[in-house]
Amino acid sequence: MESKSQISVNGHTHVLYQENVLSQKELLKQSQALYSHLNKRRSVREYADTPVPKEVIETLIKTASTAPSGAHKQPWTFCAVSNPALKTKIKEAAEAEEKESYESRMSDRWKKDLQPMGTNMYKPFLEIAPWLMIVFKKVHDLGDEGEKLNNYYVNESVGIACGMLITAIHNAGLVTLTHTPSPMNFLAKLLNRPSNERAFLLLPVGYPKSPTYVPDIERKPLKDISEFYE
Repeated sequence: MESKSQISVNGHTHVLYQENVLSQKELLKQSQALYSHLNKRRSVREYADTPVPKEVIETLIKTASTAPSGAHKQPWTFCAVSNPALKTKIKEAAEAEEKESYESRMSDRWKKDLQPMGTNMYKPFLEIAPWLMIVFKKVHDLGDEGEKLNNYYVNESVGIACGMLITAIHNAGLVTLTHTPSPMNFLAKLLNRPSNERAFLLLPVGYPKSPTYVPDIERKPLKDISEFYE
């Protein structure tokens, strides 16, 4: 029986899903290839100032926006900053928050746990990286009259989109770092974002400086991060 190209569900159009059926051998091969590729991903704190085309950043954003979201509300805005003066303002504001965190907000144990990462309150990459991508979550949407419109599972939805964005950045041959100066209210102010948006994550994006060194750390093995119920 031939399938219809579309049907109606609750008065809304549903289109036929295009299957991509693989053999078990090809399924394993593809899953292993992606794991091998992503296992090379590292957080990088030292960047070259080599330009990255705007079109690449646009494509990364479109890739991230394919993420699932609660009721398909897509509660995110991806802000991409390449303006040098604005990057300097972001760096200055971020370092001010980081200074406060390192000197009075963070516990000694937290700072000790960060020592292997080689990080501190100074964030030169915020000026050097050719692009800063700031992901904002929309706690609600705004209607034409300014009324609040519900969004659902906002943190989960935006978190998934950020994971897909990081994957897309690595897949493009670029590097990034998840940067979360806390609090991040200054980002909404500097970027003139509407009142319904909150900064969720800041990602410098670019090429690594040559040479660049990263911490000699390992990821937990499968047995420590999984349970199978068969």
